[in-house]
Amino acid sequence: QVQLIESGGGLVQAGGSLRLSCAASRGTFSRYAMGWFRQAPGKEREFVAAISGGGSMTNYADSVKGRFTISRDNAKNTVYLQMNSLKPEDTAVYYCAAGFYTTVRSGYNYWGQGTQVTVSS
Repeated sequence: QVQLIESGGGLVQAGGSLRLSCAASRGTFSRYAMGWFRQAPGKEREFVAAISGGGSMTNYADSVKGRFTISRDNAKNTVYLQMNSLKPEDTAVYYCAAGFYTTVRSGYNYWGQGTQVTVSS
């Protein structure tokens, strides 16, 4: 079992930045692709970004391209989501997930508890 714990969420003004972290519980971290998803009030949970196990491939939702960067440090069993130029529409609960390198929720086996990101206008 892999346990994932997100951190780094909070309140930020539009145009600001946040860095989310997701720490995994065991040393087989590099065998998993990692993804970030988010769920805004009244909306479906949506794909944000993914990174392959070795970190060589990344994928982003069109809505965040050029603003968000996913990265990982396998030595620390941690994946990050750097969020710049934040917009009010980025407000959501952000979830970290481990599994296959895919944009589809069902491709991920393990999920964190989520961290709230609120962007004020």
